[in-house]
Amino acid sequence: MTGQPKTRVSVRIYGQDYTIVGAESPAHIRLVAAFVDDKMHEFSEKNPMLDVPKLAVLTAVNIASEYLKLKEEYNRLREQLKKEKDGGRDD
Repeated sequence: MTGQPKTRVSVRIYGQDYTIVGAESPAHIRLVAAFVDDKMHEFSEKNPMLDVPKLAVLTAVNIASEYLKLKEEYNRLREQLKKEKDGGRDD
């Protein structure tokens, strides 16, 4: 991965400016930053007494939970497709 060019993108998340460096496109980096920003604002509205570090951890935990649920569903669907492709056999 060291040969891939890195992209630097300035983003704003929950009122703070960050420079994100990665191999993804600038559009993807901005989309991710906007998603995190939206989630932080959503959780802040529900929990207005949280300080920023706790809000960030709550946001990270919730995003990780969503990711893991989607990953489990993806794997379940992949297995289902494999079984259907194999004619329903359990090998």
